[in-house]
Amino acid sequence: MTDLSFPPLPGDGEPALPRHEPFAWPTPPLPGYPAPSRATQPEACEVEGLNGKGMVGRLMYFHPADGLLKLRVAASRMTMTLRFDQFRRLRLLQPLAPLGSGEADTVADGGDARPAEPFALLFKDGTTVEGLTIGRHETEQGLYVFEPLDLAGSVRRSFFPRASYHRASLGGSAWAETDAAVLDEAPLADDAPAGAPAVCQTLGVRPVASIEDLAQAIDDQARMPMVRIGEALIALGFITPRELDLALEQQKKERGVALGQLLVREGVVTQADLQTALARKMRYPLVDAANFPVDPRALQRLPFAIAQRLSALPLMLHGGRLVVALEDPSLRLTIDEIEFASQCKAVPVLARAGTLAAALHAAYEKVGATNELAPRRLADGTTTIEFEPEDTGKLLASLEQTPEAKGGEDDGPGIEQSDNSLVRLINTMILEAQAQGVSDIHVETQPGREKVRIRFRKDGQLRPYLELPHTYRNALLARLKIMCDLDISERRKPQDGKINFARFVPGQRLELRVATIPTYGGLEDAVLRLLASAKPLPLDKLGLSAHNFERFKAVVARPYGMVLCVGPTGSGKTTTLHSALGYINTPDRKIWTAEDPIEITQAGLRQVQVNPRIDWTFAKALRAFLRADPDVIMVGEIRDQETSQVAIEASLTGHLVLSTLHTNSAPETVTRLLDMGMDPFNFADALLAVLAQRLVRRLCPDCRQPHEATEAELRELLADYRHAMGDAEGVPGDDEVLADWRRRHAGADGRFKIYRPAGCPKCGGSGYRGRAAIHELMTVSRAMRQLIQTGARAEELQRRGLAEGMRTLRQDGIDKVLAGLTTLDEVRAVSN
Repeated sequence: MTDLSFPPLPGDGEPALPRHEPFAWPTPPLPGYPAPSRATQPEACEVEGLNGKGMVGRLMYFHPADGLLKLRVAASRMTMTLRFDQFRRLRLLQPLAPLGSGEADTVADGGDARPAEPFALLFKDGTTVEGLTIGRHETEQGLYVFEPLDLAGSVRRSFFPRASYHRASLGGSAWAETDAAVLDEAPLADDAPAGAPAVCQTLGVRPVASIEDLAQAIDDQARMPMVRIGEALIALGFITPRELDLALEQQKKERGVALGQLLVREGVVTQADLQTALARKMRYPLVDAANFPVDPRALQRLPFAIAQRLSALPLMLHGGRLVVALEDPSLRLTIDEIEFASQCKAVPVLARAGTLAAALHAAYEKVGATNELAPRRLADGTTTIEFEPEDTGKLLASLEQTPEAKGGEDDGPGIEQSDNSLVRLINTMILEAQAQGVSDIHVETQPGREKVRIRFRKDGQLRPYLELPHTYRNALLARLKIMCDLDISERRKPQDGKINFARFVPGQRLELRVATIPTYGGLEDAVLRLLASAKPLPLDKLGLSAHNFERFKAVVARPYGMVLCVGPTGSGKTTTLHSALGYINTPDRKIWTAEDPIEITQAGLRQVQVNPRIDWTFAKALRAFLRADPDVIMVGEIRDQETSQVAIEASLTGHLVLSTLHTNSAPETVTRLLDMGMDPFNFADALLAVLAQRLVRRLCPDCRQPHEATEAELRELLADYRHAMGDAEGVPGDDEVLADWRRRHAGADGRFKIYRPAGCPKCGGSGYRGRAAIHELMTVSRAMRQLIQTGARAEELQRRGLAEGMRTLRQDGIDKVLAGLTTLDEVRAVSN
């Protein structure tokens, strides 16, 4: 599936494209520009889908009369055919320049003026696009515009298919109307003055751009009689009474959907029609979101992550209430959520569709608040869940009190664990965490009247998410315990459980592992780990160096033996093992896995979840697998001597065994298992390799800043790299290491670039986005096997491994620093 709203035409049913001469793209109809000419080769372009997302590629075929284009997608090199009703803009990326001075004979006087005029299009989904164009070219198939790029007159050429837009205009004149219900033809409550902004001409209302005017408009609206949205749409002629009745019947079946949004979804009205009714009949003040002077105190009331998810821009505080700009201020559920998060009443006002995203980010960026966790869309397109209206009735009751000063007795009234506001809070919190790619949720309680603090861990870093009044403390923990079937009366000792979130929010495939810990003062903390079902990464996407990749592939392809992946909790061990299983998962192999819990599912694997509570342990699962004719066995974790003993027995009897262990390095893993009582001879014969790994934060590719490495920095990197080697026999010297670095990482001039974090909107200002793995792969040679049999120390095993080509975690991390993936500070933070 592409980023477009509709899938490309299927390969089997793809129409045979008629043979035509290459299309001659129009040029600005002004003197000084070249005449249209036929393309001689595929042109670089960007296609914008109906949902506003873009896809870059090369235009292989374009023939408007057929209503088809053929695009070779840059990212996948796949070629797809698209109909004109499947996208809303096609933009050529190669600028078109005016004729040079050498061809000036053909340029008429005044040709250099190149006047640019504004254009605006209203798409059928209610969103708009505005810009400048130097002339235009209109056909039955659509509109060609030429957006100026510089003072020299260069333009970027774009095509908007007629099937995608409702109305197009240049200045005040209409170019095309494809729908009878044109906004400007609706009866106006107030005539828009000549020369008014585009939004004024479209909605018939002048936007408010000052705090004083908005306060007055809010007060004026409060004195107006209440008008329902259905009545407003009928009064403007956008719908008929019959259409309203049908929509109201449908709304009874979908109680969580607002009437206006239901009408837009069903195509009865456009988003622009809805906004016109909200502004002209319901008298919601219309604000100019891009130019409104936002009060920083208002931004502090609503966290950036929530504001971005709800598309809600806090503008100011008015009479103790929070004034918030929305594209649809009639959405009661959205307003409830804003009031819940901001802990004050909200007054919604109207912002034109398509203007809030940029204005919201700019406003929060000014106060440095965009480094909070930002939501991302889930794979199925959802970012949140609709709750029934009756479930939000009590949502605000416990939060609309002013927080008290620190200290004092805990005498505030608590709430019940079944309170609707609490249920909604926990569901919303978990959905937010899932949408943002969070790994853990930390619920931290404080004594007295201190607030409950909730923090999210993302990319290995803890960041604040929410603070709640102390009245939520006991009920919050009780609700979590009920969700995972724990004893709510037991607060003196730790408990572990799991939440199957689909029980509470249908359709959400998510499991959470919950641990409660008793803390000082008879309180409890809780930590929730998200275990969303995931798909395995291909082996070549794990970030293994070329050296480690080839060796690891060879090891996992062996028919029998033991391969261990080691590291701390959350270092990606399960991901690595499942990638290895995916590599060897062929129809001629039987693969059994014992896991707790099952985090990644794969077709072709027989996956079993162990449950120590009923004595279904890893060791017992292993013994059961040995009676089930396995070729490969994966054990989630070796926790005790019994499991390790059975795993070694399995690997010595013709099976490949993969497992994980909590150790710090590959050599230490060997000594740890020997300390657990393993027979050194059997263990040495069974072991094939140990892969240790850690996760480091990855530099944001959009804002990382390069600088040329100085001699001092290179010496520091070299000293770090060589530290573990010492003077061991067979290891490369300084000159050999530098020569290897230059071959793999230096530029053509032999110089190295090192990158620093900077910060941008895409990474939330942190300079880092995502994580990368660093690895230490120790394979077992004949010499290594002899050392294991004699019970050698970890240091001896490391020296032998280094002589055989092993790279430590620190060394692999330094390679990734030179490759521009991370920083030395990140590598040092996770490796000795």
